[in-house]
Amino acid sequence: MVAVPTNSPLPVRLALLARTLESRFLGKEEVIRLLLIATIAGEHAVLIGPPGTAKSALIRMFARLLQAQYFEYLLTRFTEPNEIFGPVDIAAFREGRYQRRIEGMLPEAEIVFLDEVFKSNSAILNALLSLLNERRYTSGGTIIKAPLLSCFGASNEVPSDETLTAIFDRFLLRIRSDNLDAYHFQDLLQKGIQHELMGLTDAPVAPLASAREIAELHRGFAQRMRFSEDFFSAYKGLVFQIRAEGISLSDRRVVKLLKLFAASAYLDGRAQPDASDFFVLKHIWNNEDQAAILESIVTPVLEAHYRDHPQARRVGAAGIGIEALAAEIDRVRQVLTGAGGLSDVQLFSQLKALNEIKAALGASPDPRAPELSQRVDQLLEAAFRSGRFAQL
Repeated sequence: MVAVPTNSPLPVRLALLARTLESRFLGKEEVIRLLLIATIAGEHAVLIGPPGTAKSALIRMFARLLQAQYFEYLLTRFTEPNEIFGPVDIAAFREGRYQRRIEGMLPEAEIVFLDEVFKSNSAILNALLSLLNERRYTSGGTIIKAPLLSCFGASNEVPSDETLTAIFDRFLLRIRSDNLDAYHFQDLLQKGIQHELMGLTDAPVAPLASAREIAELHRGFAQRMRFSEDFFSAYKGLVFQIRAEGISLSDRRVVKLLKLFAASAYLDGRAQPDASDFFVLKHIWNNEDQAAILESIVTPVLEAHYRDHPQARRVGAAGIGIEALAAEIDRVRQVLTGAGGLSDVQLFSQLKALNEIKAALGASPDPRAPELSQRVDQLLEAAFRSGRFAQL
């Protein structure tokens, strides 16, 4: 890891924080950037995906690198408020006062992770709504100002119950956290071993920024909210296009998203947002079927920006290893040209792997990517042309 002086500008240290997380969590570059953007903007995000996709480990390490007071809890419908907000203060109760002991609990936390957040009961949800929105918690007759920077939720699925609409709406960003693609498998095993060893030793982690700095940034964030007329015009077009596709996007969320664009620009050290920051709009879906629609709307705008600005950093592209992709192409070729025949299921899995590789190459800025993409096309063309693979 490259040493960064503690007096370096905050964006520089936050960028190093992102790279540190990327080195530990394979294939999570875009997720990590979204977590940082949400925190810088003071908004909340929910991660949707199956168990075992490093959601809790990622956010736990994020909080450690940010030197933030951290609170984490797995919610169920049986979870009681005292488990989240602190037990009743018995001494105060005996004196006729109702209040909670919040030391080390959610009302004192700066980064919060609530696993299975949509499985909690109404008593928890009602208290969470005002805390997430207003950063205030009422204990007895006392209103406590919470130092919360961001709350991150996690769930295996998008809530379908209408009673959960309000809490789901508090999470401005909705982020998919899936299992890694096939070409990451070898690196996954190596990173997994490192994580297991770190868990055994509980090695200390040197923070790269502090929650206090982020809180100060929040207080002066108004000066970051400057947008050009061209940006507003492009944003207006995207909002109208998204709404025309039947995706609900309230005026409140339209305004709040401006904070995320400004946070993305700040993270890159830019004075104002530009079209590259519109990648955030891919993560505002209300159900997972809308993700592909948003992708089709936003991607052409991003591609046009990168064509005009070839030196701009593509979000998520930095972590793609071209050597790993090339090795995976060779592996698939060997499987397809092997002596043994392939069943339909085996053939389908190899073709799926090739399509995953092609998508990764399309996002890679590496100059070798087009040549490797051509090799993938040749394999796919031969596979579709014939059921025999000896000529590949």
